[in-house]
Amino acid sequence: MIVGRDAISGKVIGIAVENGWIAALRPIEEDLGEDLPWLAPGLIDLQVNGWGGHDFNRHDINEETVLAVAAAMRSQGIRAFLPTLITASSDAICNALSAIATARTNHQWLTEMIPGVHVEGPFISPEDGARGAHPREHVRSPCCEEFDQWQKASGGIVRLVTLCPKQADARAFIRHVRNAGCLVSIGHSSAEAADIAEASQAGAGFSTHLGNGVSQTLPRHPNLIWAQLANDGLQAMFIADGHHLDRVTLTAMLRAKGVQRSILVSDMVALAGMPPGRYRQPVGGDVELSAEGRLSMAGTRLLAGAAKPLSDGVALVAGLEGFNIRDAITMAAVNPAKALGLETGLREGARADFIAFRWVPGETSLRLCEPESGAEPSASQQA
Repeated sequence: MIVGRDAISGKVIGIAVENGWIAALRPIEEDLGEDLPWLAPGLIDLQVNGWGGHDFNRHDINEETVLAVAAAMRSQGIRAFLPTLITASSDAICNALSAIATARTNHQWLTEMIPGVHVEGPFISPEDGARGAHPREHVRSPCCEEFDQWQKASGGIVRLVTLCPKQADARAFIRHVRNAGCLVSIGHSSAEAADIAEASQAGAGFSTHLGNGVSQTLPRHPNLIWAQLANDGLQAMFIADGHHLDRVTLTAMLRAKGVQRSILVSDMVALAGMPPGRYRQPVGGDVELSAEGRLSMAGTRLLAGAAKPLSDGVALVAGLEGFNIRDAITMAAVNPAKALGLETGLREGARADFIAFRWVPGETSLRLCEPESGAEPSASQQA
């Protein structure tokens, strides 16, 4: 029996696990003191580009890449995630999708841990700033036929597409993608408020790393950030690493969007988990990774990606003024689960993919307890 405090309800509970499933979940009435671990649904990350030198966007992506990143995610308390592919040629995207699909087919635990893929681009803004580090030569207009090619190459596992709604034919593309059961998010955008409203009406339901992937300069108001914060039809994804959004800005944005419409993501790139130092990336060139987890273009303060795990984002948000651990777990576990149609809480009969961790205000990371989950893949499953 694993005993701890439910991060959502705040109540002390005991969980019995049998063969990777929750066999029993019982309230604990007696006073066990305050020194108990938190228990929560496993985290879900909708945006993971890579980890530990393994990159989903390399031309030579293979099964080893998928297995290595997935195993690292599991060790960080992630129960499910979306491998994320950025702007590239159609052949490169299809090749990566095929590699991920093959790995899922060969390993059952990957099928459960990777419910789909996030394609971030190539239908984004070609403008500097909004485009971010995405290669300009591969940015193009939305194409329904290309989306269908992705689904054919992957067996239909593309679950989320990020685009700029200012692009030509964006609304028709959004409707086509939504009819196929895929989610649509607004990101890397130079869109006007009217474009955002029309995209939302067409079926776009999310904002990708809101506050980032935009021009360095914007009108005070109106602008595309305000328009997305004000739109109740859009759930906003935020990178809570302390670098992409400072604490004051993140606090204000979360208050505006609200806990139930906010989702935390890591947006980790392949250099996440690597030692601090200077590296050369295929996309972005020379970059520097600081001891604080800030990844910047070499010699500048310009960000070149994210390098902190989602669990660190949970700790950061839980410590913001007006928020708590329940709010942070809701944004990092419950809300993304709802978006993907997955189990959202702790209950008898559910897979035991919950996490146990310790955290007190002021700490910058969650201290995961052993075992992190009752559904840890065995060595044979990871082989």
